[in-house]
Amino acid sequence: MAAAATLRSASAAAATRAALQGGLRRLGTVAEAEAEAEREGGARWELSAAREYYDYRKSIYGGVTHRALLVDAVGTLVVPAQPTAQVYKSIGEKYGVKYSEEEILARYRRAYEQPWGRSRLRYVDDGRLFWKHIVTSSTGCSDVHYFEELYQYYITEKAWKLCDPDAENIFKSLRKAGVKTAVVSNFDTRLRPLLHIMKCDHWFDAVAVSAEVAAEKPNPTIFMKACELLCVKPEEAVHVGDDRRNDIWGARDAGCDAWLWGSDVHSFKEVFFCTTPTLGIFFLGFFFGRKATQPERPAFFESR
Repeated sequence: MAAAATLRSASAAAATRAALQGGLRRLGTVAEAEAEAEREGGARWELSAAREYYDYRKSIYGGVTHRALLVDAVGTLVVPAQPTAQVYKSIGEKYGVKYSEEEILARYRRAYEQPWGRSRLRYVDDGRLFWKHIVTSSTGCSDVHYFEELYQYYITEKAWKLCDPDAENIFKSLRKAGVKTAVVSNFDTRLRPLLHIMKCDHWFDAVAVSAEVAAEKPNPTIFMKACELLCVKPEEAVHVGDDRRNDIWGARDAGCDAWLWGSDVHSFKEVFFCTTPTLGIFFLGFFFGRKATQPERPAFFESR
């Protein structure tokens, strides 16, 4: 779990080293030069330790760093095709919704962030009670027909888009490499039909949805359930999600590794690099100063 932080700090030093080799070194005091040399030595040790960490994981799991990949749904796998406030307003105008998109967004955030007092879970069964509360609070409109139109809209293909257009090929490659895959999401029972409509349900070996598991992230129970469905131990899995609290802290509390989408990794291609032998080849090339042949490199290697 500490590997990501190790790689990030080490990569910053590596970038500095590259800059120095490129003739960008500025003149400084002897003390600055000594401090710089000390940092360089520490960075080399950290890079070596990180390389050993991934080599160790690959030796255990047969050439991959993790036996299973868990993925968050909304915000990582898929995102709304249009801003939520825009959809609420455009559909709501014929039902008398008067608020601007900015007002709807502010009210939506305020309602969503408030504790849900009806039950310990927000998404119970089809989630209708919770979403009725959110829609009414956001728009001031309690018309049942308005809610139903919105509710049904969000189970259509036009309501969503994939975060990464290369996702299908990457998930197929991961599974061919022997990596098991699962979706782990705080969602209601519409998630499975939605994945089917988006034609991505067959990318995954399992789906752990909070409305079925009766546990919502960051509760480690939902991550442990996903691992149980995949027949792997939590320490053999890595979870990727866009929410630091729900995804990263929750997964780590369950014993899984975790990478933050949009920070540690920005695409599923990077996830592939970090879970398959490709990472080892790329890592060694980077470590010894050779230019990588891949078109992208994981965010772990970017200077922060």
